[in-house]
Amino acid sequence: MHRIAILAPHGVIPFDLAMPLETFARVVDRHGKPAYDVRVVGEDVEVHAGHFTLKAGPTIADGIDADTLVVPGVHDPAAVSDRVIAWIAAAARRGVRIVSICSGAFLLAAAGVLEGRRATTHWAAVDAFAKAWPGITVMPNVLYVADGNVFTSAGATAGLDLCLHLIRCDLGSAAAADAARLALVPLVRDGGQAQFVKGRPLPRDGSLAPLAEWARTQAIGELNVAILARRAGVSVRTLTRRFQAELGASPQKFLLALAIDQAKALLESTRLSVDHVSDRCGFNSPVTFRTAFTRLVGVSPGRYRKSFDAA
Repeated sequence: MHRIAILAPHGVIPFDLAMPLETFARVVDRHGKPAYDVRVVGEDVEVHAGHFTLKAGPTIADGIDADTLVVPGVHDPAAVSDRVIAWIAAAARRGVRIVSICSGAFLLAAAGVLEGRRATTHWAAVDAFAKAWPGITVMPNVLYVADGNVFTSAGATAGLDLCLHLIRCDLGSAAAADAARLALVPLVRDGGQAQFVKGRPLPRDGSLAPLAEWARTQAIGELNVAILARRAGVSVRTLTRRFQAELGASPQKFLLALAIDQAKALLESTRLSVDHVSDRCGFNSPVTFRTAFTRLVGVSPGRYRKSFDAA
């Protein structure tokens, strides 16, 4: 039986801990017997988990023999103890399959598990993650990443997508489909986490911060790079250099990102047709809009509206 240890450090996010526990523990093999031996391994016997305290069975002080180690997210990765990080590193050296959920990727990175690998984490933390660990190739728009025997997932329910993927790898599609039905989720979800990003924070520091904030308040369809340059009181060439230096992107990409954010808001909150949304957001044709939206968000405008329609 495949043995799974789910780490419970102090500050663990309860949802990230319970989700893989319930998902793997309910899987049965073709004989109807449990397919996984799942256990929670606490940092201590009692683990502080935000609003309540958990009582674990085995702890990291015990000799834990596992085939897979799941590292859930924590409220503050910087507060995780050195002995937890060392315990993760030791598991990786033994060749254990390592899985992280949400901010658990920060713990894997601190343990040296992700150096030179591709990885992901919650979209709200990808910039901080990439800055803290430049040796890791961060994949910001995916639900999960597999790199050898190391797996990382984005935030919250993306961990469920990864668990289903692992069940499919271990036991086949039929077992994974059964697990998905029990969880009332699709076996394979459309798109990546880009569809869930609610407007990336604009820069708060640097010379472009006031311009970026102003641009966000305007009708995006009426903006272009020349208007941005005039607003900033510089030439287009100078503005382009500043954007590359401060944001690592061109003004055109900045405006495209704002247009997509505005399109998301219109798709969520209005009954405007996709063609009208395209026109309102300044795209020169609905085809161009659909292509750009699908490329950046990971799903078509129509499918996005079905998922997030609040109108």
